Amino acid sequence: MWATRYLVLWFVLFLTLALAILASGHMVSWWWAIVPLAFSIIGVRDVVQRRHAVLRNYPLMGHFRFMFESIRPEIRQYFFEGENDGAPFTRKKRSVVYQRAKADVDSRPFGTELDVKVAGYEWIGHSLSPTKIASHDFRVVVGEGLAQPYSMSVFNVSAMSFGSLSSNAIRALNQGAKKGNFAHDTGEGSISAYHREFGGDLVWQIASGYFGCRHPDGSFDEEKFAVQANAPQVKMIEVKLSQGAKPGHGGVLPAAKITPEISATRGIPMGIDCISPAVHSSFSTPIGLLQFIDKLRTLSGGKPTGIKLCVGHPWEFFGIAKAMLETNIVPDFITVDGSEGGTGAAPLEFVDHVGMPLQEGLLMVHNTLVGIGMRDRVKIGASGKIITAFDVARTLAIGADWCNSARGFMFALGCIQSQSCHTDRCPTGVATQNPTRARALVVPDKAERVHRFHQSTLHALQELVQAAGLPHTSALRAFHIVHRINDHEIQLLSEMLKYLEPGDLITGNYRYQVYEKYWPIARAESFHPEIGSRFH
Repeated sequence: MWATRYLVLWFVLFLTLALAILASGHMVSWWWAIVPLAFSIIGVRDVVQRRHAVLRNYPLMGHFRFMFESIRPEIRQYFFEGENDGAPFTRKKRSVVYQRAKADVDSRPFGTELDVKVAGYEWIGHSLSPTKIASHDFRVVVGEGLAQPYSMSVFNVSAMSFGSLSSNAIRALNQGAKKGNFAHDTGEGSISAYHREFGGDLVWQIASGYFGCRHPDGSFDEEKFAVQANAPQVKMIEVKLSQGAKPGHGGVLPAAKITPEISATRGIPMGIDCISPAVHSSFSTPIGLLQFIDKLRTLSGGKPTGIKLCVGHPWEFFGIAKAMLETNIVPDFITVDGSEGGTGAAPLEFVDHVGMPLQEGLLMVHNTLVGIGMRDRVKIGASGKIITAFDVARTLAIGADWCNSARGFMFALGCIQSQSCHTDRCPTGVATQNPTRARALVVPDKAERVHRFHQSTLHALQELVQAAGLPHTSALRAFHIVHRINDHEIQLLSEMLKYLEPGDLITGNYRYQVYEKYWPIARAESFHPEIGSRFH
């Protein structure tokens, strides 16, 4: 007990005793002993408690370890982080969102800070005869030929639910979407009053919990769906199969977090844990999925209806493609979420090691649709760490028709990447249900920032497309993007990535191993591969 690590404890104990003696002799006030007495109690408790070994060995001093650990992210971010450091998003990428959202100057002086010789560096090829495009309002028509097709911006708000985000965050996102004429995905938490307040275009996401359109037992309710889906504000219907943050993982909203507003929005009871199953109860096969999509499209009055997924087993998506061929039921769009997507809190193993990254997932979906001759009938959206205009251009060049961003628009709302989204202690009022914290987010100001970020990003995209000599974002192709292999070798993305030709999968011209191996065993009648198939 006389080791130096106990020195602070012995000091406060001695100080407490000395001040108590002096106070008893009326030489000082008893108040002088209160603070050292409190520290003495804490120190003694540290020694006798059994939970923290550090505190048992270093009473009082050990608390500094926990204090510094708790503020380590802030210390690193504010004092040591370079412009190209930081995860999941670098300071430079966060800064460009803040600057564009605030209408500050976003230009950079003195040249790039990136190492252009490092493997993985990319750029877009420019033309000696740049084009002049009249507007940066690039759009793509989804559901062409339906009763209610939707002309969609190429840059939109990705899925984030009310309940995950605060009421003020939802209001600001939707008002910003209204100002900029772009889409706001509701996330699986359904359509709240805050989504409706400003009338911005909505993509209504239907997940396995069927929130907003469910029977008391959690099954799908056609009548409730039809009522909400036919609202003019709802422009598209998105059936969520999985998300990048935690593909193949269900979720639980604890009863303690279910407020009356969340209960009304989701159609769930108070006082009971809300379960989001890992699978849908309305279908269990690829054909069943397409029939469900067709039902939703009919119930919504002919609005574009599609699916969202993070690609997992290749044969499962190939099964969906085979079901399209067999039934001629085709989703109007497919939103591909990369495993780098991350607004949903998830176990570390799911965050780091489950799901296909965006580039590979997007390429597989695009190629498969090309290979079955249906790419012109199905539009593709993409999401996963898309922040800048170059991110958008690169993703469109690989094969997407439009892009969604979640965390980019969170930054526009004021998010500082504190990574406390799951704690209900968001410092900026974005990801919290605490009304006093949410109050810090002033809706009119943040809505304008959301609008400006969208407009500034599209303006930057316009300049990139013009510099490449192209008439529209739809003309971007993989050969417009250049990738550095090593310090002395570069390659066009079109040479690195593997593309199919129209009809290849129908004629059996598989070209690449993933199709040769897994396309023959995929089944329209099951998500499981053909019985008896061998994997190597």
